[in-house]
Amino acid sequence: MKVVILAGGLGTRLAEETGVRPKPMVEIGGMPILWHIMKIYSSYGFNDFIVCLGYKGEVIKEWFSHYHLRQSDVTFDFEMGAMKLHAPAKENWKVSLIDTGPETMTGGRLLRLREVIGNERFMLTYGDGVGNVDIRALLEHHQAAGKLATLTTVIPSGRFGAVEIDDNDQVLSFSEKTDNPKRVNAGFFVLEPKIFEYLKDGDATVFEQEPLKTLAHEGQLLSYPHDGFWHPMDTLSDRHKLEDMWKTGQAPWQIWH
Repeated sequence: MKVVILAGGLGTRLAEETGVRPKPMVEIGGMPILWHIMKIYSSYGFNDFIVCLGYKGEVIKEWFSHYHLRQSDVTFDFEMGAMKLHAPAKENWKVSLIDTGPETMTGGRLLRLREVIGNERFMLTYGDGVGNVDIRALLEHHQAAGKLATLTTVIPSGRFGAVEIDDNDQVLSFSEKTDNPKRVNAGFFVLEPKIFEYLKDGDATVFEQEPLKTLAHEGQLLSYPHDGFWHPMDTLSDRHKLEDMWKTGQAPWQIWH
């Protein structure tokens, strides 16, 4: 199953870091947060990634093109003009880096992938949030309900828009930011291919607006409640918090070995 990661936004609230690189390339423990997200999925056996590029997408391309060199010891034989990698990193990944435009909205980026994804179920998440989400349980939750879309919801601090959910985990509506302890959209979606029919405004489609609201209104949007760790990297303070967790060996999202 393909995993789509949105990695094309400007990251304006993290301007201290994103002047020279896209936000998914901001590092935690010396590795981009994008890598951390991919390791989460990979630990559950999902290794086919599609990364939506936009702002400074060439930085992401360059990083992946030199991935094995960065992660390995190397010997350069200048006399023979040869290079040998010692115990190169062996990620079982297939990574497609797709330019979805510098100013395209989230739903528009997804729409541009319609032919790449094809007529199959897929996963989607944001390139700036990590958590110890049980991806297998999320997928099973989606399959059992038979809805077109499932999103992971969490209860964070009150700076996010709230998601109203009924007793059957069906999403009823979205509301503006609130200080009440309500669940919010944490990404980690499972989507059916029919979702593309809801992306009607081309590049201007904001996935979190009309598409999700319409799905909720039609009873086709399910919540997967996650009560474990989840944290976005929206600000420099967020980045420092995640970095401190990693350095002290207390990073709950590190579920791989």
